[in-house]
Amino acid sequence: MTDMQKSTGGMMKAVFIDIDNTLLDFDEYVRNTMETGFRHFGLKPYEPYMYDVFIRENGRLWRRIEQGELTFQELEKVRWNIIFNELGIEFDGPVFEKYFRAALNDSAIPVAGSYEMLEALREKGCLICAASNGPYEQQLRRLEIADMLRYFDHVFISEKIGASKPSGDFFEHAFSVINSSREESILPHETVMIGDSLTSDIAGGRQYGMQTCWYMRDREQEIPADVGIAVDDLRDVAGRIF
Repeated sequence: MTDMQKSTGGMMKAVFIDIDNTLLDFDEYVRNTMETGFRHFGLKPYEPYMYDVFIRENGRLWRRIEQGELTFQELEKVRWNIIFNELGIEFDGPVFEKYFRAALNDSAIPVAGSYEMLEALREKGCLICAASNGPYEQQLRRLEIADMLRYFDHVFISEKIGASKPSGDFFEHAFSVINSSREESILPHETVMIGDSLTSDIAGGRQYGMQTCWYMRDREQEIPADVGIAVDDLRDVAGRIF
């Protein structure tokens, strides 16, 4: 029996799963959309290093959102201006942002093993909840396109809640919803937060008292001591937490 199984008495009552880069491949979408978008607007040809610039600058902006220093609406206004400045491209950032967001609405590239994980978790009979930072309607649509929405009992999206992971307010809202009609409340230590982000998913879950499962997209990453469980294949998740 794993430490996680011992702490829950072998019974995990609810799982919370991040969407981007855990269920749906956001990074692959970015590569594809930068290449097609640059061609569409007649910008310089896309090269792989440009993706690295996006990841660096987008990550900085999202960490500011996680820390409550920036709103998603503010991110949309500045993100591509910052990236284009770093790439030496003269173009209207908000115009490209509109193109980028529109394309994302129709993007639902599944991460390898995501369907198998969802099926295995459903067989365990626990509550399954999505927990994502991002626009509400967009994330719902992408889950629906991917035929994943049917797996979830609840979908918690930061735009709808008014708070982002890792904020305790995000998780406070989620637990108030899942416990609203239950005679016996589900407690944080009886749940697990599954995600790829150490700063929003893992830190947020642990701060709220949840178990955590870090999805390592890069197998070469060093595993911090306080992540709970770490997996590099989503198909291993159910077996590790139950």
